[in-house]
Amino acid sequence: MKPGHGSQTAVLVCAARAIAHEAKLVPRFSDPTALELLPDASRALVRAHREGPPKSLRARFRYEFMSARAAMMGVRTVIVDDAVREAAAPQVVILGAGLDGRAWRMPELKDAIVFEVDHPDTQREKTARVGSLTQHAREVKFVAVDFTRDDLAERLASAGHDPSQPTMWIWEGVVMYLTPAEVEATLRIIAARSAAGSRLAIVYIGPGGFLVPIVALAVRRLGEPFRSRYRASEMRELLARHGFDVRMDEGLPASAARIAPAIEKSSRRVKHMRSVIAARVTTAA
Repeated sequence: MKPGHGSQTAVLVCAARAIAHEAKLVPRFSDPTALELLPDASRALVRAHREGPPKSLRARFRYEFMSARAAMMGVRTVIVDDAVREAAAPQVVILGAGLDGRAWRMPELKDAIVFEVDHPDTQREKTARVGSLTQHAREVKFVAVDFTRDDLAERLASAGHDPSQPTMWIWEGVVMYLTPAEVEATLRIIAARSAAGSRLAIVYIGPGGFLVPIVALAVRRLGEPFRSRYRASEMRELLARHGFDVRMDEGLPASAARIAPAIEKSSRRVKHMRSVIAARVTTAA
C-alpha cells in the first residue's frame, strides 16, 4: 500500500465483484454492495464495462482482464460465503477486509459480530461509504491494524473478540501479499484465538499459470507485490501445524466446474488461484 491511501487492490477486487454482479457471471453470486463501496472513478470504470468490448487494443486488454477477474471473484466469493453459512459462527473476523460487503449483504450474519480488520487508511475510505447500505450483521466492529507496527491479537481483544467462542476467519486474497514469516505469525494468532468449531477460509496463490507474472506486475505497480506462494501440500502442512484440518482445497478451475460450468474453460487461465477451507481440531492455546 502507498502511505496515506487505501488499498488499490481492494478497489480492484471490489470493482470485479461489481462487474460480476451486474453481468450475472456466476450462479448464486450476488453483491449489490460492491458498486456502492467503490470510489467514483472506479464506479465509472464499472459502468464503462457495461458497454461491452472497446475497440482500442489497450482498452480491450483491460476489459478482458476485468472480465476474467470478475468471473474469478464470483466463484471464490461463493466458496467463502458457503463456508460462512456452514460455520454459522457467532463471530466473523475478516482479515484484510478491504471493501468486503458481507456484513451488509448476508442475512445469515444477523446473529453474528463481524470484525473487519484492515489498515486505517483503507478503513477510513470504506467507512465514508457504508452509510448508504443496510447492515445485516448484528454488529460490525472496525479494527484498524497497521501490520507493520500494531499487535493484531491485542487489537482484536480490545475490540471484544472472544477466543472462547467459535470464529469464522476469512483471509481472502491477502496471503499472497505477505511473506511466509508474516503468514506464520498471523496463523499463530488465529490459532490462539480459535475455539473448537472455528473455521478458516483462505484464498492463496499456488504455482503455475501463465498469468501470474502479468498479475504480479500489475499489483506491484499498485504497491502490493506478491510475496508468497504455496503448493496445496504445503498449505495443508502449514495449517496442520496450527491445529487446523483442511476440509477442502481447490484450484479455481475445479471450483468453477462445480459452481459456474459456463466459465470453467476461461478459468483455466487462473489455475494458480486456490481456496482452502479448514476446521479447528484442537482448542486454543
